[in-house]
Amino acid sequence: MLTRFALPLIVFISLLFIAIAAPGPGLHAQTVDGEAAATQMPEPLSSEAIREMVARMSDDQVRVMLLERLDAVATESTEETVEFQSLAVTLTRTWEAFYTPVVEAVQRIPILFARQIEAFATFAGSFGASGLAVLFGLLVGILALGYAAELLVTKTLERRTKKTLAQDTGSLRDTLVFLAKRFGREILGLAVFYIVIRIIGASFLSPQQIAILAPAVRLLILIPRLIAALSRFALAPYEPQYRLVSVNDHWAKYLHRNLIGLGLLGGFTMFIIGFNAQFGVPIGETRLGFWLTLALHIYIIVIAWTAREGLVEMMLGNDPDRTRYDVQVAQFYPMFAIFVSAFIWVVSTIVAGFGNIALLLKAPHYTTMFWLLMAPIIDTIIRGLVRHLQPPMIGEGPVAEQAYKSNKRSLIRIGRVLAFGMIVLIIASAWEIDLSNVGANSAGEQFIGNLVEFLVICAIGYIVFELMSLWINRRLAREQSSSMTSDQEAGEGGGAGGSRLATVLPLVLMTAQIAIGVIFGLLAIGTLGIDITPLLAGAGILGLAIGFGAQKLVTDIVSGVFFLIDDAFRVGEYVDVGGTMGAVEKISIRSMQLRHHRGNVHTIPYGSVEKVTNFSRDWVIMKLMFTVPFDTDPNKVKKIFKKIGAEMLEDPLFKNDFLEPFKSQGVFQFDDVGIVMRGKFMAKPGTQFTIRKEIYNRVRKEFEANGIEFARREVRVALPGVDDQDGMTEEQRTTIEAAASGAVQAQVEQEAAEAAAAKK
Repeated sequence: MLTRFALPLIVFISLLFIAIAAPGPGLHAQTVDGEAAATQMPEPLSSEAIREMVARMSDDQVRVMLLERLDAVATESTEETVEFQSLAVTLTRTWEAFYTPVVEAVQRIPILFARQIEAFATFAGSFGASGLAVLFGLLVGILALGYAAELLVTKTLERRTKKTLAQDTGSLRDTLVFLAKRFGREILGLAVFYIVIRIIGASFLSPQQIAILAPAVRLLILIPRLIAALSRFALAPYEPQYRLVSVNDHWAKYLHRNLIGLGLLGGFTMFIIGFNAQFGVPIGETRLGFWLTLALHIYIIVIAWTAREGLVEMMLGNDPDRTRYDVQVAQFYPMFAIFVSAFIWVVSTIVAGFGNIALLLKAPHYTTMFWLLMAPIIDTIIRGLVRHLQPPMIGEGPVAEQAYKSNKRSLIRIGRVLAFGMIVLIIASAWEIDLSNVGANSAGEQFIGNLVEFLVICAIGYIVFELMSLWINRRLAREQSSSMTSDQEAGEGGGAGGSRLATVLPLVLMTAQIAIGVIFGLLAIGTLGIDITPLLAGAGILGLAIGFGAQKLVTDIVSGVFFLIDDAFRVGEYVDVGGTMGAVEKISIRSMQLRHHRGNVHTIPYGSVEKVTNFSRDWVIMKLMFTVPFDTDPNKVKKIFKKIGAEMLEDPLFKNDFLEPFKSQGVFQFDDVGIVMRGKFMAKPGTQFTIRKEIYNRVRKEFEANGIEFARREVRVALPGVDDQDGMTEEQRTTIEAAASGAVQAQVEQEAAEAAAAKK
């Protein structure tokens, strides 16, 4: 669950192992009676030459050569045992380095306070009572002057550049501008404060006084104030409308106060260690630094445990698209902070146990702890920045929304990889570890060096992978949103498809991802010392075997490539493939899926496709037929069609969909019902059904307004001698109904016979 945050920790542990591991003792050349063991070997080396060389050698020389050969054989046979012994020795030394400082710190508690009092007494004695009064008086005066100069500069800048923002502002830009200006004023004020006290101090203080006061001002005033400025920038404890993190007022104020407290405690730890060393108490004599460092780590643990609710809230953020993984990381972050604090304390204790006090004085453990604790927070910042800085969603609908979220996650993952690399480099630099030469010594270090190179290759490959996915997904979203149209309510196929890029880009994306994965995977495996030549040869043989054993698969793939080159179909187009009709819903490297307008899905391999009929390419012509009675004037109907076509060309809902307007084609045929009039129009694919519905509605209204009826099938029965229908008897009515039923039945049978003949 904490993979992306634990990786810097794992790398740090590996590098620490390199730093504390010691190479095994080397083998010394042996000599006998002071004679050199080396003997010039003959060239070329043959049996005769060797026998001649041995004949010229003395007994001692032969004995030395034999011993060298036996030593070499013994060294090769015991190499693995030596390595295991070296690892065991390293672990033992590491354990001793950990518990020895702890035991010594406990043992020296009785002298801690006494020696600390002696250090203060030495400090007081070096200046005297009057000297101390002058020193503190000068310190207060210098600080007051520096603070006055700082207030003068900051207030002047605030009056000149102050621009208030609305209390309920939701603009990230305005918030960042306000916070950046305030932070800039605070940093400039600190710079003025430092410059003023430095100038005045150099003028009025002696070198001995400066040696005491300079570290105190830097560690107990400047660093805590810088931490406070950074905390105000991120947490805005007293201005929630400008707060960059998602946390309530209570926890924002709590974290702000305790961050300043951590800065004070850390600064005091560094100051008092230097102070004691300056006044006669060596660093390791009282182990005061051990106890202050332990107090600092306990303080961090208490903060993380107390404010766990606020930390979880801050880590979650207000991004509505956070994943379940983000939620799990946020919930585990307080425990992660506690673990990091305890782990760094153990590491610093081990390093001190190995005697690397000079390295600890540069505070690499504080740097490591800071960046490991910041890793999840940086991740939250990355998610927030991506949310606000990502380009807006292209188009509308589920396709555009899915592409937007996919691009967002790609940007977040790229940011995480870059942040991980930055953290590893900073931690390695803090511990003075050269990653470029980390594998230059022993076999164990060589493995760690290969592992670092492996991780670097993987990180670069992953970034290339995500950048490729990001670029193609954005292009794909733009193409799909701009060109895909459909008419689902029409219940028929023939809608317009996507662009050619929208069809090809998914295959390009899949191919590029596979290629990047294979290339960088092989490069990464090669950095581990594994010979990739057999892998390449095996892949070639496997590909050849697949080619012979799956000829149908190869046929499908090759056919699909040429269909795509010919641009025979695109995603969304309505096609007919050997009698199977449907819209192209999905394509892969070997098959296509057609969605029938009634919902059926057909999967068709490319190799079985002989002919593709595309109903959605470029334009579509639709012909409509209307049957009117025989006494209707065809010219009148023609004028009505022309009028409807002209009106629809002016309608903003339909004018952009027409390629040719609706117009009459005159009389198409006569049937036993009436005159069949035909009209047609040319439109963009996918719009013809909506246009057709509108034309039907308008024709019906115009016919009604002009007194034209639609012809309908009728059966008329004539009875001689019956003029009055109301005066018909029941027998006459029964006769009429029977005659009508017979006529209808005859007509149905005739139409069925005609349909059967047409099929034949």
